[in-house]
Amino acid sequence: MSSVKEVSLESAYSGVADNYRGGDVDLHAIYRDMRRNSPIIAENFMGKLGVPNIAGLDAKRPTFTVFKYKETMAVLRDATNYTSGFIAEGLGSFFDGLILTGMDGDAHKKARALLQPIFMPEVVNSWRDSKMDPILRNEFLAALVPKKKADLMEFGLYFPIRLIYALIGFPGSEPEKIKQYAAWALAILAGPQVDAEKAALARKAAMEAAKSLYDATHEAVVEVRRNGATSDDLISRLIRAESDGRKFDDHEVTTFVRSLLPAAAETTTRTFGTLMTLLLERPALLERVRQDRSLIPKAIDEAIRFEPVATFKVRQAAQDLELAGMAIPKGAMVQCIVSSANRDEEAFENSEEFDIDRKPKPSFGFGFGPHMCIGQFIAKTELQVAVNAILDLMPNLCLDPDMPAPHITGAQLRGPKHV
Repeated sequence: MSSVKEVSLESAYSGVADNYRGGDVDLHAIYRDMRRNSPIIAENFMGKLGVPNIAGLDAKRPTFTVFKYKETMAVLRDATNYTSGFIAEGLGSFFDGLILTGMDGDAHKKARALLQPIFMPEVVNSWRDSKMDPILRNEFLAALVPKKKADLMEFGLYFPIRLIYALIGFPGSEPEKIKQYAAWALAILAGPQVDAEKAALARKAAMEAAKSLYDATHEAVVEVRRNGATSDDLISRLIRAESDGRKFDDHEVTTFVRSLLPAAAETTTRTFGTLMTLLLERPALLERVRQDRSLIPKAIDEAIRFEPVATFKVRQAAQDLELAGMAIPKGAMVQCIVSSANRDEEAFENSEEFDIDRKPKPSFGFGFGPHMCIGQFIAKTELQVAVNAILDLMPNLCLDPDMPAPHITGAQLRGPKHV
């Protein structure tokens, strides 16, 4: 194990949120105005808010920002003209360039095909009642219920990590180790910085965290291989998998698994906090959902539309292109403001309302097209299990009048800190 100093999960989570928070402005009001008056602009909108560039500080490429549904859909579904390889130079540099979101073309298709089976509904559903539900109720909620009060974000921070790391193949008998691995994974996300002085320190810390996470993952891979790799977890599947007639060695399996870990639980944690905030702010809706649990998936989808965690997606123009009447030169970055597109009045009726009864329509909280989040089904299943368990075990659930009301904040990696 690397000797890098330990990082607490709580401080890593808060640090990442602060790093991507951006300016303290009413973003949704700005987005409304941009959709109406400037649906595409030739500037780095998120950069001006102080949000770090995952392409790396040296990426001084021209940047265009789009705010509407139609253009966002066009960019995200077209991975030929709008590519993602630049991510391998920025955030991907902490993973030896091997990061699924930073792959294009055949390399991306092959990597995704290898990873996809573990995230399929039949695999995840087989876990739902046998593992997810008992873990949530027995290991987390049983201790909370007698206290009559809780910050749900403390539960929300830990349960997705416990579930996803077990699904990947880490031993569930060492919870403190898993927390440390998750903290290292979050520390990597804090690597990209806006401030040049902070950037050098953050990069060093992120590299140390990446090395520690590599060592811990490698240890788990070696152990799984020693035990025959016969299980259904991701590490076992990757060890058994073949690509172009050959098997992966321990280094390749380790690198692949490590590249998934920063996003593995973080997004679920923030989505959980946002979903619970939106429901608790609407007691009548919360009661309706309690009485009819078939509404939970709709509430999850609407929360992901209304307040997505990943608020923007960036692609690079593979050739000279035109978008919404504007010429985009080859090599330029195209920044799609998902939070704005998800509330586009031309795409969604009453778009600024949180309405779980709206007709289903694709939104972009988990991305769209070839790079749509590979783990979205497991994230949604974890959220369903968590909300069901909370509604079962906490019959009088309401916001604590003695505590500050929860606030959904952040220009990127958006969500509440406390609920």
